[in-house]
Amino acid sequence: MPSLKDLRTRITSVKSTQRITSAMKMVAAAKLRRAQEQAIAARPYAERMERMLGSLAGGASGEGGPKLLAGTGDDKVHLLVVMTTDRGLCGGFNGSIMRGVRTMVRDLEAEGKTVKLFGVGRKGNAIMRREFPDKLVDALEEIAKPAPSFAGANMIASKITEMFDNGDFDCCTVVYNKFISALTQEVTPQQLIPFSVPEGPAQEEETSGASASYEFEPDEEEILADLLPRNLGVQVYRAMLETFASEQGARMTAMDNATRNAGDMIDKLTLTYNRARQAGITKELIEIISGAEAL
Repeated sequence: MPSLKDLRTRITSVKSTQRITSAMKMVAAAKLRRAQEQAIAARPYAERMERMLGSLAGGASGEGGPKLLAGTGDDKVHLLVVMTTDRGLCGGFNGSIMRGVRTMVRDLEAEGKTVKLFGVGRKGNAIMRREFPDKLVDALEEIAKPAPSFAGANMIASKITEMFDNGDFDCCTVVYNKFISALTQEVTPQQLIPFSVPEGPAQEEETSGASASYEFEPDEEEILADLLPRNLGVQVYRAMLETFASEQGARMTAMDNATRNAGDMIDKLTLTYNRARQAGITKELIEIISGAEAL
């Protein structure tokens, strides 16, 4: 059984850890509110831009269209842009993304595809360097520090576009954690190249039952050629915002659990300390009484 001094040292150490985790929880909660507002505010713009491009793509001719829309005509090489965090202490946040990436890599390779990885975030990059060293073609870190910016998203989008123009891949998909709540994040793959007409809710004109014919100046191909690169940056920025909000929610939850666990450990150690102290006092009293009786 540990001595009273060892138990006091352990209790002091756990209390110090509890103060740290409690402070980290409050910092994550403060960041979460702003990150959540930014992520939610970015969704309507990104979704509406996708629907608008989908409408334009429906009127554009298949031949001679923008390369980001038409693709290379093949899907043999897939690039996965994996969004993870630069910092740890956020529970199973990065682990859930990497499980999804492993599944996607395994499924694509089973179909005979070639997979390449583009890592954004130090934690995910470390895992991919260890597990997929031959597949990791690029890795960025601290790109979202202290918070995601559209300039950082544009830089990532430019790298992706440059690789696509060089013929390094046929299809590109970004994988990120979509923010649902502080307790829940959903691993979400979104195809970026070639542009895929979004599924799910129909376009507003169709849902309202109204249909209209539009004339574009310039034509659809020229508009798409200008907007598709911008859309790539918008969708990457959205993924970065969702990842950042999810990271803060996961960290707040993890630090809250750690603080509660530290409290439980302190209670158990205190109980053990009190029992050991009481046993020591009882032993001393017995020795005193035994000595007195011997006299």
